[in-house]
Amino acid sequence: TLDQTPLSDTDARDLVLSTMNDEQKRTFERDKECNYSISTTGAGRFRASALYQRNKIAMVLRRIKDEIPTIDGLNVPEIIKELAMTKRGLVIFVGATGSGKSTTLAAMIGYRNQNSTGHILTIEDPIEFDHDHGGCVVTQREVGIDTESYEVALKNSLRQAPDVIMIGEIRARDTMDHGIAFAETGHLCLSTLHANNANQAMDRIINFFPEERHQQLFLDLSLNLKAVVAQRLIPTKDGTGRCVAVEVLLNTPLIGDLIEKGRVAEIKDVMKRSRELGMQTFDQAIYDLYKAGQITYEEALKNSDSENEVRLMIKLAAESGELADSDQTLALEPDNSNVGMM
Repeated sequence: TLDQTPLSDTDARDLVLSTMNDEQKRTFERDKECNYSISTTGAGRFRASALYQRNKIAMVLRRIKDEIPTIDGLNVPEIIKELAMTKRGLVIFVGATGSGKSTTLAAMIGYRNQNSTGHILTIEDPIEFDHDHGGCVVTQREVGIDTESYEVALKNSLRQAPDVIMIGEIRARDTMDHGIAFAETGHLCLSTLHANNANQAMDRIINFFPEERHQQLFLDLSLNLKAVVAQRLIPTKDGTGRCVAVEVLLNTPLIGDLIEKGRVAEIKDVMKRSRELGMQTFDQAIYDLYKAGQITYEEALKNSDSENEVRLMIKLAAESGELADSDQTLALEPDNSNVGMM
């Protein structure tokens, strides 16, 4: 607790190093930082990030829940269940650090494990959720412990006869190449990428590759990309937690045609008009959360891609009587001031 005697520099160093294996210690001493998982009896699992600051050792720990989350429990769109059960394709989850990407991926793997048979292979850095064998055999490999690197593991993964391959994170072109290749060869590949929304994710993927490869990349993505799912966690109106806003891009024939032609800037407009197919933009998802009374007007604008678009949706809904809650109607008052014009 905070009232206990602070650790000395030596004590802090000994404590941090005691949580690492020999390979992790070598990595830490070489790179001055190391990310890994810790599992302790009685305390649970943690995601650890050890680092140096001011020439002293420090550590950040994030608690990992022991229970595998469920798709229903996360309150994400039903289309996530369909994506979990699809036979082949590349599904990429995007969002900021701490937006719940890994949690949703774990729920998808859990759903697939419960509702099908086959072999699920995960390559993670570090492993965050432990999956027991269910209908599927689940093989989980941690970079730095079970395999030397993502590249080594991915290069040999098809020899392990997986039906589903989960790559913890796409950080470079080679990993992206593997993800596309897995989808091309009839596998379902799940992964994460750091981007704010689906359009930015497409830009990041494109920027992994030199311009001379873009034409082939657009064709490959049009044929093999299944979906891009983006997430943001927003504080709830009652202040007791956070709720998730989810943007969904699905590779329909029209979306695939736009991708093949390199017209990715037009994708968002198609998403707005395709809710009946399971697609939605962040602004539409955020409006739904506001309409349901889960988030405040201020948080809706703060977390939107376009404040003006969300403001307009709320205004039109209020004028048409869709927002029956008086608190929600009152929230429109800042629209006549400078609130939200940041």
